Amino acid sequence: MAARPPGGGDSAEPEAIEFGIAALDARLEESTLSFPATSGEIVRALDHPEIPYDSKGRTIELATALEETPQSEFENETELLDALYPVFDEARRGGRGILGGIRDALPF
Repeated sequence: MAARPPGGGDSAEPEAIEFGIAALDARLEESTLSFPATSGEIVRALDHPEIPYDSKGRTIELATALEETPQSEFENETELLDALYPVFDEARRGGRGILGGIRDALPF
């Protein structure tokens, strides 16, 4: 999940805003975490981060997101990201409010 900000800058390519799985994946690549790993080991290795779940920068604590998954041990990074995807997606959809729902329904 990533969104590009509106143009208007001097660069030819606008920077992508990472959120959800993309933001977590970037943090995992910067860490020294090895798998298999438990939820607690993941949170500690990433220093108890808050992960942005939408393009507006709203965040969820990784520990909270992991509590919402049905498992507490992950064999590899893909399994972790797959388990967390629905959590980030639900947070994103739940946080849009009435106006966000109307905007989503409009074709433009």
